[in-house]
Amino acid sequence: MSANNESINRPWGHYRVLAKGKGFQVKILHVNINQKLSVQSHNYRSEHWVVLSGMAKVVLEGKEYILSPGHSIDIGVKAIHSLQNPFKEDLEVLEVQKGDNLSEDDIIRYEDMYGRV
Repeated sequence: MSANNESINRPWGHYRVLAKGKGFQVKILHVNINQKLSVQSHNYRSEHWVVLSGMAKVVLEGKEYILSPGHSIDIGVKAIHSLQNPFKEDLEVLEVQKGDNLSEDDIIRYEDMYGRV
């Protein structure tokens, strides 16, 4: 198992990898106020998100969920999803990825406010 704890900047905020091993990766996602990740899916991994602080708006397969700290949601392989922070404080989410390919290359973007589609 490894972790680099290096902060990786993204247009929506940043993330840190806490742990990585065969078939899994654990990250902390920090989503800034009024920012959101792209509407996306993954062919090779599932994700489990737990809200640590702030409030999350999750769009999963066309349904919207509002999650407060301590609440979680499962994102299945190939499920179309987005993580958003339209609220007045920063959002921190624990993300557990499971699958054979955990690289950033396994992101299929459908919509993106930063022009990355």
